[in-house]
Amino acid sequence: MNAKTRLLMSLKIWAVIYPSITAFLFFFGQALADLPLYLRTFILTISLVPWMMFAGVPLLDAIIRKVSAKRTMK
Repeated sequence: MNAKTRLLMSLKIWAVIYPSITAFLFFFGQALADLPLYLRTFILTISLVPWMMFAGVPLLDAIIRKVSAKRTMK
């Protein structure tokens, strides 16, 4: 995998994970605040990693493909 592909993949992952973590903490942060850090981290990752791999990144890829297709049609 070349550097450009890896950079684009990293940007896509960041574009999904940043708003996902922000939303997760907004909705569940108070409820999880009393738990130890390791347990909060576990709950966050056990929830968000599958979301990213099976929904978030594929959804972003579909959006990018759709936008790219519209641009090539013009």
